Amino acid sequence: MIFGAVAVIIVGFALGYLYRKFVAESKLAKAEETAARIIEDAKKQAEASKRETLLEAKEEVHRLRNEFERENRERRNELQRMERRLIQREETLEKKLDALESREDALARKQRDVQRKQEEVDELYKKQLEELERISKLTLDEARELLLQKVEKETKHEAAKMIRDIENKAREEAEKKSRSILSLAIQKCAADHVSEATVSVVPLPSDEMKGRIIGREGRNIRTLETLTGIDLIIDDTPEAVILSGFDPIRREIARIALEKLIIDGRIHPARIEEMVEKARKEVDNQIREEGEQASFDTGVHGLHPELIRLLGRLKFRTSYGQNVLQHSIEVSHLAGIMAAEIGADVAIAKRAGLLHDIGKAVDHETEGPHIKIGADLARKYKESSEIVHAILAHHGDVEATTVEAVLVQAADAVSAARPGARRETLEAYIKRLEKLEEIANSFAGVEKSFAIQAGREIRIIVKPDDVDDLSTIQMAKDIVKRIERELEYPGQIKVNVIRETRAIEYAK
Repeated sequence: MIFGAVAVIIVGFALGYLYRKFVAESKLAKAEETAARIIEDAKKQAEASKRETLLEAKEEVHRLRNEFERENRERRNELQRMERRLIQREETLEKKLDALESREDALARKQRDVQRKQEEVDELYKKQLEELERISKLTLDEARELLLQKVEKETKHEAAKMIRDIENKAREEAEKKSRSILSLAIQKCAADHVSEATVSVVPLPSDEMKGRIIGREGRNIRTLETLTGIDLIIDDTPEAVILSGFDPIRREIARIALEKLIIDGRIHPARIEEMVEKARKEVDNQIREEGEQASFDTGVHGLHPELIRLLGRLKFRTSYGQNVLQHSIEVSHLAGIMAAEIGADVAIAKRAGLLHDIGKAVDHETEGPHIKIGADLARKYKESSEIVHAILAHHGDVEATTVEAVLVQAADAVSAARPGARRETLEAYIKRLEKLEEIANSFAGVEKSFAIQAGREIRIIVKPDDVDDLSTIQMAKDIVKRIERELEYPGQIKVNVIRETRAIEYAK
């Protein structure tokens, strides 16, 4: 039973194997047949493709051969054309070379001719030079030196003329412009003429009041003079008492106190003391109001209260008879107008102009010139460095380094020098004129000099044999420097140096 099953299984395996082998051999035969067919088709296609490729290659070779032949023909033609051009250029160069050789030959001949003529000219020049030396009795170096001296002299003369013309033109333009600015500034500013300086007159209702002012044994007048520091002059002048003193504030206090006593009628030492105290307070208020008014009139704001009070004190201060407060206001306006005209700082110019003489308010109480006192006061009350510098420089003691300082200088000179602004003692005036002429006469070559136009101009006549035209220009400058260094004067002084040559002959 078992053996039978095993035999069946073996037979089944054998049959299955034989079947698969048959099927596989059948598929393999079919595959080999198909592969052979494919190989045959591929050979046929490859043969056809080979024939097509060979045909195309032959066509491409034929096309390339044609193009090569065409390009070769074109290159041969181009080479032929270039060869023809080169031949033409060679012919042209040969012609030019021939022409150049001809020109060189001609130039060489001309050069030889020029050299020969130059030698002839040199020989002729040498002979002429020897003849000139024989005639003039001068060597070449001597003649050259003489000619150079003459040329140098003429050149200096022409240069001096040119410099003088330029200076005159610049001076005329500057004077014209400055005159326009100053005249505009002066026209916009009106001020009073010279005022009373050292005395005040108090009118009386009657001459009987003089006795009451004097008092028993002079006690009233002594009390009034002691309290005010002012001299009362009671003379034969009808119905008037003269107050004399160099301190204008104390004189004003005495005047107000005396007027109040006259109106009140009760004149005795106690009443005098009371009225003097009231007058002092009244003057203090007036001083403050005048300072504030000056600040308001000039448009200068932000001043320290003490500076305003000092400005008010200038109301009672005069310089050569000119009221210093009015002068300061005038300088402020002038400086501001000129600053506006030239584009400078108007505020600084006006402020410096108003404060430039502030030192005169206390110069009788403090040692030193009013310039230094004013600068110290400006520093003390926190004014800017520009204001302090303008105060220091307004009389030229310090060189001005700002435009505003120069404008304050000019405005101060204009205000002080205008007609009627100040009065000057005859003695000082004559002394200044004499000193002016003395300075001019001290220069060598000056024949005579004249101070004219109230000392505003000095005319100097020089000796024409001792001073030439160029020296007159230098002399004028030297005299100006000496005047500026040694003299004090308002405004400016014109120095006019005159040189004239006179030819005199006599007919017989």
